[in-house]
Amino acid sequence: MENLKPKDAAEQIGISYPTIKQWIYSGKINSIRTPGGHHLIPVSEVERLLGHTEASVIGDPAVDSISVRNRLTGTVTSVSIQGLFAEVAVDVGGQQILSIITKRGCEEMRLRPGMQVHALFKATEVMISR
Repeated sequence: MENLKPKDAAEQIGISYPTIKQWIYSGKINSIRTPGGHHLIPVSEVERLLGHTEASVIGDPAVDSISVRNRLTGTVTSVSIQGLFAEVAVDVGGQQILSIITKRGCEEMRLRPGMQVHALFKATEVMISR
C-alpha cells in the first residue's frame, strides 16, 4: 500500500498542511509514524476522505460528528457554478437530489461528477405528492 507525505495528502484532499496536521493529532485521519517520528498518510485514508471508498453513512467519522440524522449517500452527477453559488446534482439510488451551495464550499470540497458524497438535510416538514 502506498503512503503519502502529509503535504501531498493535504494537497490531494484540498486542505492546508496545518489542517492535516491537526487531523492527524485529533485522530480524524489515520497516519503511520516512521522510525524518525514523521507521519505518512495511507492512500486509503485520502480515498476515504474524498469519498472514493464504500463507507457506510453511519459509522463514517467524517459524517458522524454532524448532528444531522437525515443522510443519504450518493454520487455527484453534475456541478454547475453560477456567480457565488453552485448547483450540485447527486444521484441517490436512481433519484436525483439538487443542492444549492456556495461556490466556495463547492471549490473547497473539490466536488466533481463521479465523486461519492453524503447529502445531509434537516427539514421541519416533508411533503408527499402522488
